[in-house]
Amino acid sequence: MFRMLILRIHLDDSGFEMHSDTHISRVLIANRGEIALRAAKVCRRIGIRTVAVYSKADCASPHLWAADDSVCIGAAPATQSYLSASTLIHVALKMNCDAIYPGYGFLAENAEFAQLCHDNGLKFVGPSAEHIRTMGDKSKAREVVKNLGVPVVPGSDGAYTDHKEAAAQTESVGYPMLIKARSGGGGRGMRIVDDPSQFADCFSQAHREAEAAFGDGALYLERFFKAVRHIEVQVFGDGQGRAIAFDERDCSVQRRHQKLIEESPSPVVDAPLRDKLKAAAIRLTEGINYEGAGTIEFILDPETREFFFIEMNTRIQVEHTVTEMRVNRDLIKMQFAIAAGDFTSFEDSEVPAEGHAIEYRINVEDWKNGFIPSPGALKTWRFPKAEGVRLDTAAYKGQNISPFYDSMIAKLIVLGKTRDDALAKSRDVLDNFEVGGVETTIGLHRLLIDHDDFLSDRIHTRWIDEDMDIQALEAKP
Repeated sequence: MFRMLILRIHLDDSGFEMHSDTHISRVLIANRGEIALRAAKVCRRIGIRTVAVYSKADCASPHLWAADDSVCIGAAPATQSYLSASTLIHVALKMNCDAIYPGYGFLAENAEFAQLCHDNGLKFVGPSAEHIRTMGDKSKAREVVKNLGVPVVPGSDGAYTDHKEAAAQTESVGYPMLIKARSGGGGRGMRIVDDPSQFADCFSQAHREAEAAFGDGALYLERFFKAVRHIEVQVFGDGQGRAIAFDERDCSVQRRHQKLIEESPSPVVDAPLRDKLKAAAIRLTEGINYEGAGTIEFILDPETREFFFIEMNTRIQVEHTVTEMRVNRDLIKMQFAIAAGDFTSFEDSEVPAEGHAIEYRINVEDWKNGFIPSPGALKTWRFPKAEGVRLDTAAYKGQNISPFYDSMIAKLIVLGKTRDDALAKSRDVLDNFEVGGVETTIGLHRLLIDHDDFLSDRIHTRWIDEDMDIQALEAKP
């Protein structure tokens, strides 16, 4: 039996009180970098002891110093460390943990890992394996969402591995069409098909890519919209049919389906549309009795004002900090409260939000040279502090940025009274953010937020890929 403690934490800045008969006394943080550091700090504040894990490449990572204990779990490649479910379970049990916190990425949306936690008496700080599995299967998720009355993009009801079977469904879907992997995300296993002559080749390419990336080559089809906004709604569910939805985030500034800038509220969403988006998100979250943090993602046609469900991420998002800045709640702390059985945060479903928040993902990439990764020693790292400005990072001067993991090393979040105010603050901070030894996307962000399309809300999810000449932008005086 694990050693159990009852949590009795007084009301704090998160806006709720943790108190429950569900016991979490020691948690293994199954992640690295910024999110692992953040989780360790939150747990320290609320009285949960932590065990950090690390690969040999991360032996000098700050998340180890913030935790109560740390354990090396393998070599640098993620498959030999952070993606080794059996190793993580073994360490959690050996270290007398009663819960595992997955963060985002790695195994955060792995249903088998969540089930392994459950089978070994470990609380997975997140939704059930069933919910992860259902919402991770885009064709099943689509069926569930339709049955709950949430609008979905016109598309196939099933997923296919044979292009001939899939081709039989194309007439009902129509062109242009998007072929998407049933599992996974990040643009892998995805192809745009403009006409029937391209279908077979695009399907085969997407199938091979999805099989290699996710171990699941099944694909489904949906109507493709050329110029849409990516709008998402942060939700929390108590697992008992109650849900909270926060104001939307606009994540339309993307490159190859990878988000670069996120903001809230969306410049193209008015109050009536916001209410509809949040109502749809709550209807879905409550309808499946979802537990924990999740994000409902929609595409929005700015011309028709129609929105359609595209997927649900069954984890905390990188960009959850945008929401935190506006609602003044600690969403990581909320995750632990819900996992511990404390649902007091659901007593008031209306969460007021103030100001305008923008997040910039600071990646170690040479954006002037095809966005190639730029790992190496971080020789200079000087961040200008200011009111309404937040930097979430595990980076520090002298650190060796590893080539083995995601290129994001920091999240810069700026809160202003209005969008114009947030952008003015952003310009100042980006201009004075000093980084040396590696190339980063800071300079790109600085140029993007002065672009006429960005300022006048003429962007869409493929704006950078199709409508922008990066080299010409960099050369602009």
